[in-house]
Amino acid sequence: MDMNSLKLILLIALFLSGLTACANTPEESPTEKELIEYSEMAMDAGFDTIYAYSEFGYDKAVLEDHYTLGVNMFSSYNKLFDIYNDYEGVANLKTINDNAGIQPVEVDQEIIDMLHQAKEIYDISNGAFDITMGAVLKIWHEYREAGIALNEKEELAPVPSQEELDAVSMCRGWDKVEIDDENNTVYINDPCVSLDVGGIAKGYAAEKIAQAIEKNDVVYGNINAGRNIRTMKVKPNDVPWRIGIVNPTGEGSIVVVDSHEECSYVTSGDYERFYVGEDGYRYHHIVSSETLKPENLYRSVSIVTLDSGAADALSTTLFSISVEEGKKVLEKYKEITGQDANAIWIMDKDKSQGQKGKEIDDLLITYTDAMEDRLIWAHY
Repeated sequence: MDMNSLKLILLIALFLSGLTACANTPEESPTEKELIEYSEMAMDAGFDTIYAYSEFGYDKAVLEDHYTLGVNMFSSYNKLFDIYNDYEGVANLKTINDNAGIQPVEVDQEIIDMLHQAKEIYDISNGAFDITMGAVLKIWHEYREAGIALNEKEELAPVPSQEELDAVSMCRGWDKVEIDDENNTVYINDPCVSLDVGGIAKGYAAEKIAQAIEKNDVVYGNINAGRNIRTMKVKPNDVPWRIGIVNPTGEGSIVVVDSHEECSYVTSGDYERFYVGEDGYRYHHIVSSETLKPENLYRSVSIVTLDSGAADALSTTLFSISVEEGKKVLEKYKEITGQDANAIWIMDKDKSQGQKGKEIDDLLITYTDAMEDRLIWAHY
């Protein structure tokens, strides 16, 4: 078996055992028994991840159409938000970055809307979430890709120096990004600045797909876009959605979120897309806007809120700041948007920050107060 095939098998296994929508087979009424369960998965729809779809309905052809719509939209968003590749006839994030300091770029409304949401989270988080720091993230991306390749050969890998990071530390800032809503253009006025939307793109795509599908006659279902889960509608007969949060040090779910409402569930963790440096430390893909390095405060942070794009950005944000700072960000998010947002932090017990919570093996799981009655610890 070649390495690419092995990676694919491992990715599918990790995907299925991680953040998942746990099945609740409806039993309570004759109407429910007539429902058709439809599930399908695409491994090449975009964002270098798996797109999975599940829906209960009455017409298989309609369910198939919903799945196809989602896959097509996911692929389209992948092209729009790609910073590495060009596509014929598409002005995307790479086009904007390539024209930094040169000229404005006319783009699709979806790019404009996504950038506005990213700016909103930037403001709410006092800059902790910053998609304008593409120059810093590019350095880490290059070291990480090279590092993963070396690790596969059982070799440790170089880590970027502080001097390298400091050299581009000023190549960021929303004052460098000019959005013209009237003409649908985006212009980066500083040639050293670039955008990287890895912390919001998949969640934004999942949210828009859910909204598009819900315009049709949907009974209930869920989208799992690279473990950015968005449930659609409420299950009948008071049957809850049960969403598993992956165990960062083992297999399966470490805790399950019990929910009776339509919601999004997004986790940022240190156990994917990482490499081991020459200093023996693991360097994951979530980079702090303050230190310009991946932080090791947590093993994972999960966000529960309605909007999947916001959940994606907030999980990225909270991963690099303290629990108390994170709670303030969530409070401000609710104040600005009117939407509740809750978090589950999983950390090593020796990094507890004085927080209380559930202890499992060497981990501490703490969470916002509103999650207290929504968590199931059945296996522990």
